[in-house]
Formats: sequence, structure tokens, C-alpha cells
Amino acid sequence: MSEPKPALPSVYALTDPAKLAVNLAKAFDGFASLARAYAMRAEQTQKEAEVQAVPTHHIAQTLQTIAQAQLANPQRLMEAQQQLWGQYGAIWQNAWQRAIGQEVAPVAAPPSSDKRFKDKDWVENTAFDALKQAYLVTSQWSRDMVQTADGVDAHTKQKAMFYVENLLNAFAPTNFPATNPEVLKSTLASDGANLVRGLENLRADMDTPDGRLRIKQVDGSGFKLGENIAVTPGKVVFRNALFELIQYSPQVPRTHEIPLLIVPPWINKYYILDLNEKKSFVKFCVENGLTVFIMSWVNADERLGQKSFADYSKDGVLTAIDAVQKATGAAKVNTIGFCIGGSLVASTLGYMAAKGDDRVNAATFFTTQVDFEKAGDLLNYVDEEQINWIEDRMQEKNYLPGARMQDAFNLLRSNDLIWSYVVNNYLLGKEPMAFDLLYWNSDGTRMPMGVHSFYLRECYLHNRLGRGELALDGVKIDLKKVTIPVYNLACRDDHIAPLQSVFRVGQHFGGETTLVVSGSGHIAGVVNPPVQNKYQYWTNEADAKTLDDWMGSAQQHPGSWWTHWIEWIAARSGDKVAAPVPGDRELSVLCDAPGEYVRVSGIY
Repeated sequence: MSEPKPALPSVYALTDPAKLAVNLAKAFDGFASLARAYAMRAEQTQKEAEVQAVPTHHIAQTLQTIAQAQLANPQRLMEAQQQLWGQYGAIWQNAWQRAIGQEVAPVAAPPSSDKRFKDKDWVENTAFDALKQAYLVTSQWSRDMVQTADGVDAHTKQKAMFYVENLLNAFAPTNFPATNPEVLKSTLASDGANLVRGLENLRADMDTPDGRLRIKQVDGSGFKLGENIAVTPGKVVFRNALFELIQYSPQVPRTHEIPLLIVPPWINKYYILDLNEKKSFVKFCVENGLTVFIMSWVNADERLGQKSFADYSKDGVLTAIDAVQKATGAAKVNTIGFCIGGSLVASTLGYMAAKGDDRVNAATFFTTQVDFEKAGDLLNYVDEEQINWIEDRMQEKNYLPGARMQDAFNLLRSNDLIWSYVVNNYLLGKEPMAFDLLYWNSDGTRMPMGVHSFYLRECYLHNRLGRGELALDGVKIDLKKVTIPVYNLACRDDHIAPLQSVFRVGQHFGGETTLVVSGSGHIAGVVNPPVQNKYQYWTNEADAKTLDDWMGSAQQHPGSWWTHWIEWIAARSGDKVAAPVPGDRELSVLCDAPGEYVRVSGIY
């Protein structure tokens, strides 16, 4: 038997009790004052509903449905409660055994991917280890209560699980100073200075134009558009009310005759594909002999609120194709659609097929859905009541501010995108790191009411594009009539456009589809330059009918899928010609890239 371990090791010893007391009083009083001020401001401005990503009453109704289903089976509920208390008893017993020096296996352990419990004291310290295990078994019990609720439809269970997970994440012991060993040690070592700094960070995050808390996720002070981010040389050669078109300057004397038009999502800004010189997909394309154009969507204001999905197709994608042809003289254009931009490209291709317009030679889709039956976590926000609620929120301004969209996405991964920053910024009193991808993520855009409502209702709620029932400007969209070659990129760990949903793209188009699956998630799986030598990708030439069959016989390749795609697109881009230079044909240069639209903030 080994020597007993102290519940609190010497690292928790006080340094200057008087100074600690002063700083704690200052921090706690400041936090309380800010909380009162925030509540009063919300009440006075009547913005309670606007600061939520999901209506509170909807959450309550969903969880009440689960509770009623469990209460209808009291025997099973009693057995579940007995099992939970039995686990608590085992944790308590283990804690005593550890306290007297015995080695025991834990009742529960977090997965290795859970970064919240990375501090060694969550394992080595008996008290914190017991607290962690109690939280973990309670969390699993709560999930089981949702899963075993009889008579509850799948969609309600999915939403309930989403709400329960977010509640569990919020009440994790890591989010409180006295129950987080890392915060406790920092507080004692700095005499509470970390909490005082955290108070100032919180005060700054509450000082926002709309009076709502915006947790700072990135130190963006060092990023400058056109200087160290979005820096690939190019010119804006076209502009209308919806977008600017950037033509990138050639970096080789001869390029393929068929130019490439990239259609990014309007939920975010385009420069995710041009983050910096080392991570730029645009630069990679230009260096490999493609003439590249990209659409930079406008940050919609009140005047554009009634723009429709059909407007974004006709005045957006189709107009961009016209402009690309004028800028290059090309008869054909290749195109890329990313995420919601891909859904728009797919719909536009269906429109063009119905009209006999064959100007698009080949299409690439990045993490794109055309069938939304298995759309994953975002379906938690989609039902008639919640869409009505969102539409009501958009009525006043005719758009949805980018902050609201960011809130919705943050809740999908709240441990990583909310609570880790609460701990870092407010409890540890640190500044977030400078990270280009997070800087881009914080640079939000506004959603025009007409377009956003259409997308939620027609695609997510009713799945009309997937069912062949969607119409644009009175034209029925049949994707089977789109017979051009398609390159379909899915990401294995994507929670925005899940792999099982993106897989279906090839089942809806009428031509040859090349599916490639990248490692990682929605963004990192796409922005994965070969020089980083990260992740992997899978290909499969077999005609697999299901995703499991496809993955089961797929070939894994190390590194980036970019090298695979560039061969695919080059083979479909025609012969080499003298590289077109921005402004040397029908379209004049309006300004340097990255243009003007990208510089407009759409957070509020």
C-alpha cells in the first residue's frame, strides 16, 4: 500500500492572504455589478429574445416532453435513479480508497479528446478526480434519459440531446473558479490577479453596440486585410448590389483556357480560401495554371433584405459567369461551390440545365448539401416554430446580424467555442491567441431575410432541392438533368455538412461524380495545403451504393486532397493559352483585391 495522498497539495498554498482577499472582493463585486447591469440593460431595451440563439420556451417545451415520457414509466425511472446513486457511491468509495493509498480504476473517464480535464490534478488529486467522475456519470445519465424516452419522435430527441449537452457543458466543474484546479492554482499563485484581469476582459466583451455579451475568441489586432490576410494579388473587375468579382493576377505566363469561378458561402467572407500565403487555396490554384475568379458577397443591409434565393442565383452566380466570360473571352467556365455557396451553385446548375444553358464545363463542391434529410446538428434549429421565431427577429432590420449566426454555430461546439474562452478569458485572465482562422470566423456577415428564410424553409425544413421540388423563378430544379462532371469533397468529421449528407450529392446529379473524403472538419478539412502535410483523404473508384460500402473499400492517401483535385480540374480545363490579365478585355479594373465589400463588418 502506498502513502496516502493529500487532498490539496502544497501548490495550493496561499502566498499573500490579504492581497488575495482584496482582489477576490474586487473581482466578485465587479462580476456581480456587470451581471446586474447586463440584466437591467436587456430589460430596458427589451432585447431578451434577440440575444438568444434558440427561444427559451422552446427549450423548456422540448425538455418537458422528455420528462413526461420518463415519468410515464416510473419503474424504469426508479431503476435509472438507483443506478446513478450506485455510481455516486462507487465514486465516493474509490475516493476513500485512493485517500489511503490504494490504486483503483475510475468509475468514469473522459475521452482523450476532452480538453477540459487536461490539468494533471483532474487525475492525480483525489478530490478533483471524484468531482470529475461525478460530473461524467451525471452527464451520461442525462443523455440516457433522453435516449430512453419512449414515444418521443426522433427530431424532438435530437433537439433535447442538443439542449442537454449544452446545459451539461455550461455546468461543468471546469467553468467555476473553485472547482477548476488550473484556475484555483492560478488564483492562489497570483493573489487573485487573474480574476481581476478576467473582470476587465468581461467588461470589454460586454461593451458592444447591441448590448449583448460577445466573448472574444481571437486576438485580431495583428490581422490586416490585404496586408497579411487575403493577400493573393488580384483586381476587382465587376461589382453589383450583391457581390464583387475578384480576378486574380496570373503567376505563370500560360494558363488553362477554361477559367475557374469560386462561389463561397455568404454566411462567411470569401477569404477563408485566401487566408495567407501558406494556406491560400486561391494561390495554389493560380500557381498551378488556373485563371481564378472569386465572388465576394456584399454584407446585406436593410435595402437587400427582400432579395431572394433566385436573385442570388441570377444576379449572383449567373451574372458572375457572364462577367468571367467577358473578362477572359472563354466559352466555358468551371465552378466551385463551398457549403451554402455549393447549394446555390447546384440550384443554379439545375436552372441552367432547364434553360439549355451549357456554359459550365465542370463543377466542384466543397462540403455541400443538396439533400438535407441527414443535415445533422443544424437540424436542431429547424422546425416551423423556430423558423417563425427567426423570421420575427429579422423583421425589424430585414436581415439577421452575423452575431446571431455565430451564436448558433458556437452552440454546436460550445465546449470549444464558448466555455473554453470563458475559462481562458474570464477565469484565467488571459488573452485569446492570434489565429487567422478564428479571425476569419469572427468577421461575420449579415443574412438577407428573404434568402435566409428561403434556405431554412425550402432546403432544411422541406428538403425541396433533395426531393426535386425546388423552383427558382418559376423554373423547377431537376439535378438529374445536370450531367457535367462533378468533384464532391466531403469531410469526415464535418458537423455542419455531415459526411453522410454530402455523400448523397453524387446520387442526385445525372453525370459522373468523383467523391473524395478529407480528414478533419468543415473548415480544416478544406483548408489543408499540401505543404502542411496534415490529415489524409480517401478515394474510391468503385460504384458504392452506401457510404459504409464506399469507406469500407476506399483507399487512404496521406496529406492534402488539393493535389488530387488539381489533376482532376486541370484535365477538364482545356489547353494552355496566354494568361488573361485583369482589365485587358471587356471588364475594367475597379480596385485592388480584396475589394471593398469584404471590409464591411456584418457582426451587428
